[in-house]
Amino acid sequence: MEPTAHVSRTALPGVGTRYDLNTEAGAHLSVVLHQDGRRILAFHDPEDDDSCKVAAPLAPHEATALGELLTPDPIGHLHQHIEIDLVTEHIAVTTRSPYAGRTLGATRARTRTGASIVAVLRRTAAFPSPAPDFRFALGDTLVVVGTREGVDAVAELITGG
Repeated sequence: MEPTAHVSRTALPGVGTRYDLNTEAGAHLSVVLHQDGRRILAFHDPEDDDSCKVAAPLAPHEATALGELLTPDPIGHLHQHIEIDLVTEHIAVTTRSPYAGRTLGATRARTRTGASIVAVLRRTAAFPSPAPDFRFALGDTLVVVGTREGVDAVAELITGG
């Protein structure tokens, strides 16, 4: 189990809030979040909380970029080894469709194309993970996920094209 960091919070009346963190390596850093949105990252003397060694003001976009750099990506390591080439597309069931009024199973879409119909949007309702007996209606929008070729093949199948 990962150790958790203890961050203390101090209200700074008329200024904002200060967040302090003492690292395992013995450094003391703080972030002052001003009421107007400015942020200042500061490093302190661990022996003297009020003695600031270095301070760096951060513009909002800089604070966002720093946060993204410091936030671990739980699946980032997968991107180094696997390239996933999936697309998602919305396909309408129109009067031209040979599947209006027929079931998802009748399309055999996954078997024929390798792409999956993962949801159906109908007026104000959504039907995620529809079962093979789900019956399409005129005006439905199918949410399809797969390779570019597979999604294009489902579009051709559903639109009768």
